[in-house]
Amino acid sequence: MTSGRRKTFLILEIVGVGLFFGLPLILSVLRVSLAPYILDLLYMVGLYALLALSLNVILGLAGMFNMGHAAFFAVGAYVTANLNLTYGWPILATMPLAALGAGLMALLVAIPVIHLRGDYLLIVTIGIVEIVKIALTNDIFGLTGGPNGLIGIGRPVIFGHRIAKPQDFFYLIWIMVAITALLFHWLENSRFGRALKFIKADTVAAEGMGVNAAAYKLMAFVIGAAWAGLAGAVFASKMRTISPESFTFGESVIMFTIVILGGSGHQRGVILGAFLVIGLPELFRGFQDTRLLVYGAALVAMMIFRPQGLWPPKPSQYRLPEPFDQKYPKGGNGSC
Repeated sequence: MTSGRRKTFLILEIVGVGLFFGLPLILSVLRVSLAPYILDLLYMVGLYALLALSLNVILGLAGMFNMGHAAFFAVGAYVTANLNLTYGWPILATMPLAALGAGLMALLVAIPVIHLRGDYLLIVTIGIVEIVKIALTNDIFGLTGGPNGLIGIGRPVIFGHRIAKPQDFFYLIWIMVAITALLFHWLENSRFGRALKFIKADTVAAEGMGVNAAAYKLMAFVIGAAWAGLAGAVFASKMRTISPESFTFGESVIMFTIVILGGSGHQRGVILGAFLVIGLPELFRGFQDTRLLVYGAALVAMMIFRPQGLWPPKPSQYRLPEPFDQKYPKGGNGSC
Protein backbone atom coordinates (compact mmCIF):
# COMPACT_ATOMS: atom_id res chain seq x y z
CA MET A 1 0.00 0.00 0.00
CA THR A 2 1.43 3.36 -1.05
CA SER A 3 1.79 6.22 1.41
CA GLY A 4 -1.05 8.13 -0.30
CA ARG A 5 -3.45 5.20 -0.10
CA ARG A 6 -2.37 4.53 3.47
CA LYS A 7 -3.09 8.13 4.44
CA THR A 8 -6.50 8.03 2.73
CA PHE A 9 -7.36 4.77 4.48
CA LEU A 10 -6.31 6.24 7.84
CA ILE A 11 -8.52 9.30 7.30
CA LEU A 12 -11.49 7.12 6.34
CA GLU A 13 -10.88 4.93 9.38
CA ILE A 14 -10.82 7.94 11.73
CA VAL A 15 -14.02 9.33 10.18
CA GLY A 16 -15.71 5.93 10.44
CA VAL A 17 -14.75 5.54 14.10
CA GLY A 18 -15.99 9.07 14.83
CA LEU A 19 -19.35 8.38 13.18
CA PHE A 20 -19.63 5.08 15.03
CA PHE A 21 -19.06 6.71 18.44
CA GLY A 22 -21.55 9.40 17.47
CA LEU A 23 -24.22 6.81 16.65
CA PRO A 24 -26.17 7.14 19.95
CA LEU A 25 -26.49 10.89 19.37
CA ILE A 26 -27.53 10.35 15.74
CA LEU A 27 -30.20 7.82 16.77
CA SER A 28 -31.47 10.20 19.45
CA VAL A 29 -31.71 13.15 17.05
CA LEU A 30 -33.52 11.02 14.47
CA ARG A 31 -35.81 9.62 17.19
CA VAL A 32 -35.29 6.05 16.01
CA SER A 33 -37.70 3.82 17.92
CA LEU A 34 -35.33 0.83 17.80
CA ALA A 35 -32.41 2.82 19.22
CA PRO A 36 -32.20 0.85 22.54
CA TYR A 37 -32.25 -2.45 20.65
CA ILE A 38 -29.57 -1.28 18.19
CA LEU A 39 -27.33 -0.04 21.00
CA ASP A 40 -27.78 -3.26 22.99
CA LEU A 41 -26.87 -5.25 19.88
CA LEU A 42 -23.76 -3.13 19.35
CA TYR A 43 -22.90 -3.64 23.02
CA MET A 44 -22.97 -7.40 22.44
CA VAL A 45 -20.80 -6.96 19.34
CA GLY A 46 -18.34 -4.95 21.44
CA LEU A 47 -18.35 -7.54 24.22
CA TYR A 48 -17.48 -10.34 21.81
CA ALA A 49 -14.94 -8.10 20.08
CA LEU A 50 -13.25 -7.64 23.47
CA LEU A 51 -13.33 -11.40 24.11
CA ALA A 52 -12.04 -12.16 20.61
CA LEU A 53 -9.20 -9.65 20.98
CA SER A 54 -8.16 -11.40 24.18
CA LEU A 55 -8.32 -14.80 22.45
CA ASN A 56 -6.36 -13.37 19.53
CA VAL A 57 -3.33 -12.97 21.81
CA ILE A 58 -3.44 -16.71 22.47
CA LEU A 59 -4.56 -17.99 19.08
CA GLY A 60 -3.47 -15.29 16.64
CA LEU A 61 -0.09 -14.33 18.10
CA ALA A 62 1.05 -17.44 19.96
CA GLY A 63 -0.71 -19.98 17.72
CA MET A 64 -2.25 -21.96 20.60
CA PHE A 65 -5.60 -23.60 19.92
CA ASN A 66 -7.76 -22.54 22.86
CA MET A 67 -11.40 -23.63 22.86
CA GLY A 68 -11.91 -23.02 26.57
CA HIS A 69 -11.87 -19.22 26.65
CA ALA A 70 -15.40 -19.08 28.07
CA ALA A 71 -14.03 -20.56 31.31
CA PHE A 72 -11.97 -17.42 32.01
CA PHE A 73 -14.89 -15.25 30.92
CA ALA A 74 -16.96 -17.03 33.59
CA VAL A 75 -14.33 -16.64 36.31
CA GLY A 76 -14.23 -12.87 35.78
CA ALA A 77 -18.02 -12.60 35.89
CA TYR A 78 -18.35 -14.66 39.08
CA VAL A 79 -15.50 -12.84 40.84
CA THR A 80 -17.21 -9.51 40.17
CA ALA A 81 -20.64 -10.87 41.18
CA ASN A 82 -19.38 -12.28 44.50
CA LEU A 83 -17.36 -9.22 45.47
CA ASN A 84 -20.29 -6.94 44.65
CA LEU A 85 -23.09 -9.00 46.23
CA THR A 86 -21.26 -10.35 49.28
CA TYR A 87 -18.90 -7.52 50.19
CA GLY A 88 -20.54 -4.55 48.48
CA TRP A 89 -17.55 -3.69 46.30
CA PRO A 90 -18.20 -1.19 43.50
CA ILE A 91 -18.16 -2.81 40.07
CA LEU A 92 -15.17 -0.80 38.86
CA ALA A 93 -13.15 -1.88 41.91
CA THR A 94 -13.92 -5.53 41.16
CA MET A 95 -12.67 -5.39 37.56
CA PRO A 96 -8.91 -5.65 38.31
CA LEU A 97 -9.59 -8.60 40.63
CA ALA A 98 -11.80 -10.23 38.01
CA ALA A 99 -8.90 -10.03 35.55
CA LEU A 100 -6.48 -11.23 38.24
CA GLY A 101 -8.70 -14.18 39.14
CA ALA A 102 -9.03 -15.29 35.52
CA GLY A 103 -5.29 -14.84 34.99
CA LEU A 104 -4.42 -16.92 38.06
CA MET A 105 -6.74 -19.69 36.97
CA ALA A 106 -5.16 -19.65 33.50
CA LEU A 107 -1.72 -19.89 35.10
CA LEU A 108 -2.73 -22.90 37.19
CA VAL A 109 -4.34 -24.85 34.36
CA ALA A 110 -1.76 -23.90 31.70
CA ILE A 111 1.46 -24.78 33.54
CA PRO A 112 1.00 -28.56 33.19
CA VAL A 113 -0.30 -28.43 29.59
CA ILE A 114 1.53 -25.51 27.96
CA HIS A 115 3.93 -27.90 26.21
CA LEU A 116 1.04 -29.48 24.29
CA ARG A 117 0.47 -28.43 20.69
CA GLY A 118 -2.30 -28.36 18.13
CA ASP A 119 -5.21 -30.74 18.64
CA TYR A 120 -3.94 -31.97 22.01
CA LEU A 121 -4.06 -28.50 23.56
CA LEU A 122 -7.45 -27.88 21.94
CA ILE A 123 -8.90 -31.00 23.57
CA VAL A 124 -7.51 -30.04 26.97
CA THR A 125 -9.03 -26.54 26.78
CA ILE A 126 -12.42 -28.03 25.88
CA GLY A 127 -12.12 -30.07 29.07
CA ILE A 128 -11.34 -26.92 31.07
CA VAL A 129 -14.53 -25.12 30.03
CA GLU A 130 -16.63 -28.20 30.79
CA ILE A 131 -15.04 -28.60 34.23
CA VAL A 132 -15.73 -24.94 35.04
CA LYS A 133 -19.36 -25.25 33.93
CA ILE A 134 -19.86 -28.33 36.13
CA ALA A 135 -18.23 -26.55 39.08
CA LEU A 136 -20.52 -23.55 38.61
CA THR A 137 -23.62 -25.73 38.34
CA ASN A 138 -22.74 -27.73 41.46
CA ASP A 139 -22.14 -24.53 43.46
CA ILE A 140 -18.60 -25.36 44.54
CA PHE A 141 -17.74 -23.61 47.86
CA GLY A 142 -21.21 -22.00 47.83
CA LEU A 143 -20.05 -19.11 45.63
CA THR A 144 -21.90 -19.64 42.37
CA GLY A 145 -25.58 -20.05 43.26
CA GLY A 146 -25.81 -23.35 41.44
CA PRO A 147 -27.96 -23.65 38.29
CA ASN A 148 -29.88 -20.49 39.20
CA GLY A 149 -26.74 -18.39 39.32
CA LEU A 150 -26.38 -15.02 41.05
CA ILE A 151 -28.96 -12.25 40.88
CA GLY A 152 -28.97 -8.51 41.62
CA ILE A 153 -25.43 -7.57 40.57
CA GLY A 154 -24.82 -3.83 40.72
CA ARG A 155 -24.09 -1.33 37.96
CA PRO A 156 -20.78 0.49 37.37
CA VAL A 157 -20.53 4.07 38.62
CA ILE A 158 -18.02 6.38 36.89
CA PHE A 159 -17.43 9.88 38.33
CA GLY A 160 -20.81 9.71 40.04
CA HIS A 161 -22.65 8.65 36.89
CA ARG A 162 -24.41 5.28 37.10
CA ILE A 163 -23.94 3.22 33.94
CA ALA A 164 -27.38 1.79 33.24
CA LYS A 165 -28.78 2.96 29.89
CA PRO A 166 -28.00 1.20 26.59
CA GLN A 167 -25.93 4.16 25.35
CA ASP A 168 -23.90 4.09 28.59
CA PHE A 169 -22.91 0.47 28.11
CA PHE A 170 -22.33 1.12 24.41
CA TYR A 171 -19.70 3.73 25.24
CA LEU A 172 -18.24 1.69 28.11
CA ILE A 173 -17.63 -1.45 26.07
CA TRP A 174 -16.40 0.28 22.93
CA ILE A 175 -14.00 2.52 24.84
CA MET A 176 -12.63 -0.67 26.40
CA VAL A 177 -12.36 -2.25 22.93
CA ALA A 178 -10.47 0.81 21.62
CA ILE A 179 -8.05 0.84 24.57
CA THR A 180 -7.55 -2.93 24.26
CA ALA A 181 -6.87 -2.70 20.52
CA LEU A 182 -4.26 0.02 21.07
CA LEU A 183 -2.64 -1.87 23.94
CA PHE A 184 -2.50 -5.16 22.04
CA HIS A 185 -1.19 -3.36 18.95
CA TRP A 186 1.71 -2.13 21.06
CA LEU A 187 2.11 -5.63 22.51
CA GLU A 188 2.15 -7.19 19.04
CA ASN A 189 4.93 -4.91 17.88
CA SER A 190 6.98 -5.22 21.05
CA ARG A 191 9.80 -7.69 21.61
CA PHE A 192 7.29 -9.94 23.36
CA GLY A 193 4.93 -9.91 20.36
CA ARG A 194 7.71 -10.56 17.88
CA ALA A 195 8.85 -13.53 19.96
CA LEU A 196 5.30 -14.93 19.92
CA LYS A 197 5.15 -14.64 16.13
CA PHE A 198 8.50 -16.40 15.87
CA ILE A 199 7.24 -19.20 18.11
CA LYS A 200 4.03 -19.51 16.10
CA ALA A 201 5.96 -19.74 12.82
CA ASP A 202 8.48 -22.33 14.02
CA THR A 203 8.70 -23.32 17.67
CA VAL A 204 11.77 -25.51 17.17
CA ALA A 205 13.70 -22.73 15.38
CA ALA A 206 12.67 -20.22 18.06
CA GLU A 207 13.92 -22.48 20.85
CA GLY A 208 17.11 -23.07 18.88
CA MET A 209 17.68 -19.30 18.88
CA GLY A 210 17.36 -19.20 22.65
CA VAL A 211 13.70 -18.20 22.96
CA ASN A 212 11.95 -19.82 25.94
CA ALA A 213 8.83 -20.86 24.01
CA ALA A 214 7.00 -22.33 27.01
CA ALA A 215 7.44 -19.16 29.08
CA TYR A 216 6.29 -16.85 26.29
CA LYS A 217 3.27 -19.03 25.48
CA LEU A 218 2.35 -19.19 29.17
CA MET A 219 2.48 -15.38 29.44
CA ALA A 220 0.32 -15.02 26.33
CA PHE A 221 -2.20 -17.49 27.73
CA VAL A 222 -2.41 -15.63 31.05
CA ILE A 223 -2.73 -12.19 29.40
CA GLY A 224 -5.53 -13.37 27.11
CA ALA A 225 -7.37 -15.07 29.98
CA ALA A 226 -7.06 -12.00 32.23
CA TRP A 227 -8.64 -9.83 29.54
CA ALA A 228 -11.47 -12.35 29.18
CA GLY A 229 -12.03 -12.03 32.92
CA LEU A 230 -12.27 -8.27 32.51
CA ALA A 231 -14.94 -8.78 29.84
CA GLY A 232 -16.75 -11.08 32.26
CA ALA A 233 -16.92 -8.28 34.84
CA VAL A 234 -18.55 -5.94 32.31
CA PHE A 235 -20.97 -8.68 31.23
CA ALA A 236 -22.05 -9.38 34.84
CA SER A 237 -22.75 -5.70 35.51
CA LYS A 238 -24.78 -5.33 32.32
CA MET A 239 -26.89 -8.46 32.73
CA ARG A 240 -27.15 -8.19 36.54
CA THR A 241 -27.82 -11.94 36.55
CA ILE A 242 -25.35 -14.68 35.63
CA SER A 243 -25.72 -18.44 35.49
CA PRO A 244 -23.68 -21.39 34.17
CA GLU A 245 -25.73 -21.37 30.96
CA SER A 246 -24.05 -18.09 29.97
CA PHE A 247 -20.59 -19.71 29.84
CA THR A 248 -20.93 -22.85 27.77
CA PHE A 249 -18.60 -24.44 25.24
CA GLY A 250 -20.73 -22.79 22.57
CA GLU A 251 -19.51 -19.39 23.74
CA SER A 252 -15.92 -20.51 23.23
CA VAL A 253 -16.82 -21.67 19.73
CA ILE A 254 -18.23 -18.22 18.92
CA MET A 255 -15.04 -16.50 20.11
CA PHE A 256 -12.88 -18.94 18.15
CA THR A 257 -15.02 -18.41 15.03
CA ILE A 258 -14.71 -14.62 15.29
CA VAL A 259 -10.90 -14.79 15.40
CA ILE A 260 -10.63 -17.28 12.52
CA LEU A 261 -13.16 -15.54 10.26
CA GLY A 262 -11.89 -12.06 11.06
CA GLY A 263 -8.27 -12.95 10.46
CA SER A 264 -6.11 -14.62 13.07
CA GLY A 265 -3.50 -12.19 14.34
CA HIS A 266 -5.18 -9.08 12.87
CA GLN A 267 -7.02 -6.82 15.31
CA ARG A 268 -9.09 -4.94 12.74
CA GLY A 269 -10.14 -8.26 11.26
CA VAL A 270 -11.13 -9.60 14.69
CA ILE A 271 -13.37 -6.58 15.31
CA LEU A 272 -14.93 -6.97 11.85
CA GLY A 273 -15.40 -10.65 12.63
CA ALA A 274 -17.40 -9.73 15.73
CA PHE A 275 -19.75 -7.64 13.59
CA LEU A 276 -20.11 -10.53 11.16
CA VAL A 277 -20.67 -13.34 13.67
CA ILE A 278 -22.80 -11.42 16.21
CA GLY A 279 -24.47 -8.80 14.01
CA LEU A 280 -25.20 -10.76 10.83
CA PRO A 281 -27.74 -13.18 12.38
CA GLU A 282 -29.76 -10.20 13.62
CA LEU A 283 -30.03 -8.82 10.08
CA PHE A 284 -31.82 -12.02 9.10
CA ARG A 285 -34.08 -12.15 12.17
CA GLY A 286 -37.05 -11.27 9.98
CA PHE A 287 -36.48 -14.52 8.09
CA GLN A 288 -36.93 -16.68 11.17
CA ASP A 289 -37.21 -19.97 9.29
CA THR A 290 -34.21 -19.49 7.02
CA ARG A 291 -31.88 -17.05 8.78
CA LEU A 292 -29.64 -19.74 10.28
CA LEU A 293 -29.44 -21.42 6.88
CA VAL A 294 -28.39 -18.16 5.22
CA TYR A 295 -25.98 -17.39 8.04
CA GLY A 296 -24.39 -20.84 7.82
CA ALA A 297 -24.09 -20.57 4.03
CA ALA A 298 -22.38 -17.19 4.43
CA LEU A 299 -19.83 -18.66 6.84
CA VAL A 300 -19.15 -21.60 4.51
CA ALA A 301 -18.65 -19.22 1.57
CA MET A 302 -16.34 -17.13 3.72
CA MET A 303 -14.13 -20.12 4.54
CA ILE A 304 -14.03 -21.17 0.87
CA PHE A 305 -13.24 -17.81 -0.73
CA ARG A 306 -11.41 -16.03 2.14
CA PRO A 307 -9.85 -18.77 4.30
CA GLN A 308 -7.25 -16.28 5.56
CA GLY A 309 -10.02 -14.16 7.12
CA LEU A 310 -11.64 -10.81 6.47
CA TRP A 311 -8.66 -8.56 7.00
CA PRO A 312 -5.40 -10.00 5.60
CA PRO A 313 -4.86 -9.35 1.88
CA LYS A 314 -5.18 -12.21 -0.55
CA PRO A 315 -1.96 -14.19 -1.11
CA SER A 316 -1.98 -13.09 -4.77
CA GLN A 317 -1.38 -9.52 -3.63
CA TYR A 318 2.06 -10.43 -2.35
CA ARG A 319 4.75 -10.12 -5.02
CA LEU A 320 8.37 -11.15 -5.07
CA PRO A 321 10.96 -8.38 -5.11
CA GLU A 322 11.68 -7.12 -8.64
CA PRO A 323 15.28 -8.34 -8.78
CA PHE A 324 14.09 -11.84 -7.91
CA ASP A 325 11.42 -11.69 -10.64
CA GLN A 326 14.05 -10.66 -13.16
CA LYS A 327 16.44 -13.40 -12.15
CA TYR A 328 13.81 -16.14 -12.16
CA PRO A 329 11.04 -15.02 -14.56
CA LYS A 330 7.86 -17.07 -14.73
CA GLY A 331 8.04 -19.64 -17.52
CA GLY A 332 11.77 -19.03 -17.97
CA ASN A 333 14.54 -21.56 -18.07
CA GLY A 334 15.84 -20.76 -14.62
CA SER A 335 14.59 -23.30 -12.13
CA CYS A 336 15.76 -25.01 -9.00
